[in-house]
Amino acid sequence: MSDLAAATKADFPLLSRDVYGKPIVYLDSAATSQKPQAVLDAMDGYYRTVNANVHRGAYHIADIATQAMEEARAKLQHFVGAASPREIIFCRNATEAVNLVAHSWGRTNLREGDAVLLTHMEHHANIVPWHMLAAELDIELRWLPLDNDGRLDLRNLDRLLDGVRLVAFSAMSNVLGTIPPIRRIADAAHERGAVVLLDGAQYVPHVPTDVTELGCDFLAFSGHKMCGPTGIGVLWGREELLEAMPPFMGGGEMILNVTTEGFLPNELPWKFEAGTPAIAEVVGLGAAVDYLSGIGMEAVRRHDTSLTAYALRTLTERHGERLTIHGPAEPAARGGVLSFEYGDVHAHDISQVLDEWAVCVRAGHHCAKPLMRCLGVVATARASVYIYNDTSDIDELSEALDRVGDLFGPQ
Repeated sequence: MSDLAAATKADFPLLSRDVYGKPIVYLDSAATSQKPQAVLDAMDGYYRTVNANVHRGAYHIADIATQAMEEARAKLQHFVGAASPREIIFCRNATEAVNLVAHSWGRTNLREGDAVLLTHMEHHANIVPWHMLAAELDIELRWLPLDNDGRLDLRNLDRLLDGVRLVAFSAMSNVLGTIPPIRRIADAAHERGAVVLLDGAQYVPHVPTDVTELGCDFLAFSGHKMCGPTGIGVLWGREELLEAMPPFMGGGEMILNVTTEGFLPNELPWKFEAGTPAIAEVVGLGAAVDYLSGIGMEAVRRHDTSLTAYALRTLTERHGERLTIHGPAEPAARGGVLSFEYGDVHAHDISQVLDEWAVCVRAGHHCAKPLMRCLGVVATARASVYIYNDTSDIDELSEALDRVGDLFGPQ
């Protein structure tokens, strides 16, 4: 067992359970990570001892709730290197964060004939909002293609950027694990006057993140992929951009004043946080940030890279031509996401057989149908690692894949 997995695995209660009489092997953290006891305790503590609404109450526990929420915001600010907590907007998830940018910044700044540049490796969350906006505003969507190694093909980047107002792309592919040259793309976009939105749902939980170093203007990510609860995510944006954007939703909290003639929006960040927020989830996300910060994101990245290298080597050597793993061959160029095919066995059949051996992997198109078409497949199985995984989990996956071969015959 790796040093990091040995130090952390016991912190995650679910990982101590058995499935079908076997110890669970959880390899689906790209979909959602497990939660450490510290996060569960923080949320339970909020509900047991506070459980008051934020910002509007003048009594003691309401003050505590408000303080807890704003302390969590400050933790997120430092976690991604933001200049101010005013730049941290709480959303339900990365999907809502991208939609916020599309509907608030996009509707305000995009005009007929403008272009938005996406890539073929995007999650649907960073595709569908732009299709919706294109249908409404008659803007053009352009696409950065992939090369044969699953990396972005940037040979025509300058041409594709002509007339582009926004570049929106994944900082780490949820299918290929690909980590593109983020700063190179961001700098090229800015030279053309374009704004840059990063989908950081896979990146932020696994890689040290500093928005200034990345060179982006917006960053979206989800709490549930970084040891936090579901139902909470973050949009970071440069303050001057957020200030100029209209509110995304209307209601309580996002206003300074309302009359029968109109309303005056609140200041940042509350302008974009209409209604009662997911307070317990915010508290849980703050605890998750504390947990990951205690480990150190550099250590998380080293662990992921080492375990990914072991997985690529072990699975390829054992299963040979029967197994196809998509994405860059170099572990340093990718995250710990391994999407694979095993002969001509359907991904759902692979997942079902692995489940019988208590190995949890994802199967399907992974909300990336355009990418599946580029790969020439309908679906893949996907194993993804995190801090609590070690080489023994990869070995169990490899053993279970042998059972796939036994059941479906030579591939």
